[in-house]
Amino acid sequence: MGIKVEFNPDLALRDISEYEKGNRKIEECIPEPLEEGRIYDFLKKDQRNYWMHGEIPLIVTKGGEVLSRQGKRILTS
Repeated sequence: MGIKVEFNPDLALRDISEYEKGNRKIEECIPEPLEEGRIYDFLKKDQRNYWMHGEIPLIVTKGGEVLSRQGKRILTS
């Protein structure tokens, strides 16, 4: 078997409406409003690696690797 590992150049989360419908946990969705300077927790399935020095795109996913266009960017440290 093994561990699935992904390397991601962006952070793809669900729309907040998925949480409001009861389909997803709040940590799996982009919060509304997204406040500058606030720290948010997020939850993704499997093992993932992100570039966490600088900016990464924040995009909405519908699942199955269906992604929105790049929207906001988040700063990491």
